[in-house]
Amino acid sequence: MAVRAAHVGRTATGWRVGIALAAVVALLAGLNGGLQLLGLDAPVTSGRLPQVHAVVLTLGFVGTVIALERAVALASRAACAAPALLAIGALSLVLPVPLVLAKAFLLAGTLGLVFVYVRLWRRQRDHAVLISALGAVLAVGANILWWGQLPVPLLLPWLVGFVVLTIAGERLELARVAIPASGETALVAGAASIVVAAIASLLWPYGGVVGFGAAVLALLVVLVRYDVARRTVRSRGLARYMAAGMLAAYGWLAVAGVIWLVAGPAYQGARLDVVVHAVFLGFAFSTIMAHAPVILPAITRGAVAYRYVLWVPVAALQAALILRLVVGDGFGVESAWRVGGVAGVAALLLFLATVAAMMLHAGLAKNTVS
Repeated sequence: MAVRAAHVGRTATGWRVGIALAAVVALLAGLNGGLQLLGLDAPVTSGRLPQVHAVVLTLGFVGTVIALERAVALASRAACAAPALLAIGALSLVLPVPLVLAKAFLLAGTLGLVFVYVRLWRRQRDHAVLISALGAVLAVGANILWWGQLPVPLLLPWLVGFVVLTIAGERLELARVAIPASGETALVAGAASIVVAAIASLLWPYGGVVGFGAAVLALLVVLVRYDVARRTVRSRGLARYMAAGMLAAYGWLAVAGVIWLVAGPAYQGARLDVVVHAVFLGFAFSTIMAHAPVILPAITRGAVAYRYVLWVPVAALQAALILRLVVGDGFGVESAWRVGGVAGVAALLLFLATVAAMMLHAGLAKNTVS
């Protein structure tokens, strides 16, 4: 019985690692598409990658990682279907297969993620689960609208809402001791406002997007007020590293929220570049980097102990974003925009290499001791 249990455990871990590797491939493909959009030579030349760049990174990479982490939390084999479908959808976007097939896998994966949240909600009726589930509903809506040939810039509030509400739900879980009931209610109201504003952005583009910016900023104010990162940033080690990453993430989300609130829709040009990369690089990837030492061991069963070297890619990403978005887009310096874009890609690759090296070192050390 013990041998069989160990075999089942190894099989489950193998599936999780396989899905995680597929997500990494999606990330690399998205970065490749980003280099193409910068007008630079990329390792892989594809006519479709630049057009699906945002979806590959948002639903392909981030969506797969989120769904995998939630499936692990649910501890259910069936729940692994959601990240697996998202990973297949992401790879289908990269490979020369019909686009409609990739969209079908992504839609099935996001529907599976909603199913996972329903299961989690039945286990424990929790505001954090509800907020994240609303984000998954927006991901389903984004997939349906994209299937209907709606351009990605018009889907931005839906994709942003998915990422923002997912992370907001997870931060609420961590702040549970510090946040009062009124704060949780405010976060749920803010999440609902984001959903309503995302829908309104399609019906009344200017007013809807302005409302979306206001809803994002309102949610952000509540998050920052109660987030433990405000206190733990003054501590040491892993706690300080995670807090610094989250506070940087909040700063970039505020940039995007202010632009939407003040200027309305961002469908092209520098304004679109700023809001897209402020959210999906500045907010989402700063959060992923901050939580990697906690999330990765749960997913892969591999150790990622905190080391000071983790600060390097995080700092590099912030510098790259400042160069690209502030100097490049803000002041119209094209060379800074391009250099900042390449530096952002390099920062994410450095982060992947750093984490991989740390996990390999931990694995070798474990085998040596055993």
